[in-house]
Amino acid sequence: MNSDQTRSAERALSVGTWLIVAGAMLYSILTVTPLAAAHTPDEWDWTAPILPLVVDAAVVIVVRLDAVLARLGGQGGRWPVALRWMTGGMTLALNVADSALNRDLVGVAVHAVAPLLLIVTAETGLAYRRAITAAVTALEAQRRAEHAEREQADAERREAAARLAREEREHAAMLAREQREHEARLAHEAAEREERVRREEREREEARLRAEQQERERREREREQARIERERREREEAQRHERAARERVERERREAAERQERAERERAALLAAGPAIDKQPEAQARHTVQAAFAAQLPVRQAAELCGWSVGWVSQRYQELRDTTGTTSALEGASA
Repeated sequence: MNSDQTRSAERALSVGTWLIVAGAMLYSILTVTPLAAAHTPDEWDWTAPILPLVVDAAVVIVVRLDAVLARLGGQGGRWPVALRWMTGGMTLALNVADSALNRDLVGVAVHAVAPLLLIVTAETGLAYRRAITAAVTALEAQRRAEHAEREQADAERREAAARLAREEREHAAMLAREQREHEARLAHEAAEREERVRREEREREEARLRAEQQERERREREREQARIERERREREEAQRHERAARERVERERREAAERQERAERERAALLAAGPAIDKQPEAQARHTVQAAFAAQLPVRQAAELCGWSVGWVSQRYQELRDTTGTTSALEGASA
């Protein structure tokens, strides 16, 4: 059996064991929970699944640790055996308890299948793993022995080959000495030629690097000059835009001042006309009311200036107040 077959057998054993453990745990929870709930106060029925979970968790611990110890070739002593059989016995007792209490022998047999299968599987899996570990250990020992024999044979062959090679080297030493001296002279001459060629190449490379450095410096100066010129043009352009903006603001300020002055003159002329003898046309009356509103005159005085009724003037005042409030709100939002 090789290592691949061993790993395949261990994998099949592990997968099968855990499938049986998972099925037994699920079956045990579904079987024992009603029994525990029937013997638990009603307000504590929710604790019924805890008992099978605790017992099955102990089963999982035993199976897992037994697998690890078997793989390592170790022994856990008496306590793991006691825990394994105790958990198996508890699982069996809890699963068949309900059927046994009801004197249902068929139910006892049916509910004993999963716990017994779990107990036997745990023991069998442990035995299988120990057997596999022993077989793997034996195979490893055999391979190590064969490897040691091969290494000893290789060492003997290498030693024989070394003796033969040493004799051949000693025989060829005198013949090779003159050849080495001749090759040394040739190598010395070749090294001198190569050194001269490398020196010339190094000088050419240094000259090329100096030329490239000078060219980079020249391009860098040109880029720096171009950058300075571009920044100068950008500053001049920004100054022109700034002067144009100041002139536009000043022009708008003068125009606003002129409009304000004309409005003040018109308002003063309307207010200086005195009480109207006849009712003014509506357009002129609106101008008069607007001037009176801007001057904060009472409604009655504005009605006397335009010749219209106090109610009509009050309505115009309210419209002007609404318009003024909307304009202020828009200006505040824009700000």
